[in-house]
Amino acid sequence: MSEESVHETVPAGAASAEQFVLTLSCPDRRGIVHAVSSHLFTAGCNIEDSQQFGDRDTGLFFMRVHFSAEPSPPSSPSPGDAREVPPVTLEKLRDGFAAVGDAFHMDWQIHRADHRMRIVLMVSKFGHCLNDLLFRAHTGALPVEIAAVVSNHGEFAGLVESYGIPFRHIPVTADTKAEAEAELLDLVREERVELVVLARYMQVLSDDFCKQLSGRIINIHHSFLPSFKGAKPYHQAHARGVKLIGATAHYVTADLDEGPIIEQEVQRVGHQVTPQQLVAIGRDVECRALARAVAWHAERRIMLNGARTVVFG
Repeated sequence: MSEESVHETVPAGAASAEQFVLTLSCPDRRGIVHAVSSHLFTAGCNIEDSQQFGDRDTGLFFMRVHFSAEPSPPSSPSPGDAREVPPVTLEKLRDGFAAVGDAFHMDWQIHRADHRMRIVLMVSKFGHCLNDLLFRAHTGALPVEIAAVVSNHGEFAGLVESYGIPFRHIPVTADTKAEAEAELLDLVREERVELVVLARYMQVLSDDFCKQLSGRIINIHHSFLPSFKGAKPYHQAHARGVKLIGATAHYVTADLDEGPIIEQEVQRVGHQVTPQQLVAIGRDVECRALARAVAWHAERRIMLNGARTVVFG
């Protein structure tokens, strides 16, 4: 099946309805869309937006459905519709959809659309991405709740606390790396954190840590991967006379900087640009790419497809 998007007219009164998002992936076969839409109709739900993609290379099918449901039965049925529609709750939606999921061997989830995902930001000594994400979350432009900010340095404690967000200083040395990661995992569990964002956190995470949070850590890299790794990437780019500055947001895996790519951003530059100007341009590019990646993950628009991602707009 090819990628497509279906938008339906929202019926009168739906503005007060509860909003949900269903995401799923499964082996591609006939009847998936029909089964999903039929089940939602029977459950008294209205599809407001549906996007799907069948990958011919992997044989997998991916789908994201934004739908609404009245919290209680309507006072009077529509003409010609005498169905008794029971109240819809998240638990009932999940219980009811389980049979469809089993029939098609789906990996699926249903969440409330207005759920603000709890995240932790991690940073070292470069604060541009941190500052950008804090502001976006504070103004409501980013649909997340920042549970805490973790850093192996203390420079940004004042900035973070000015937003009323807890700041956790977890120093890291070669001797304390295991203890630092254990403390971070404890924080993730205690605060019910759903996503960890490396907002220029300059520490290599262990293989075990990456595996425990697989699909739940996003990093920003200062280039189109895998170009210009290591120290002073923008100085390396200047030395090579690059014409495009890029940044890559990707999921973290045990393979350093090789995780599934979520988003990439670029900006054209000329020969007259200095290394210092490249750094400034690059910081802005990094902020934009990372913010979009975090927003898309929080809105459950991203699904893993092996070493790649499916991102529904």
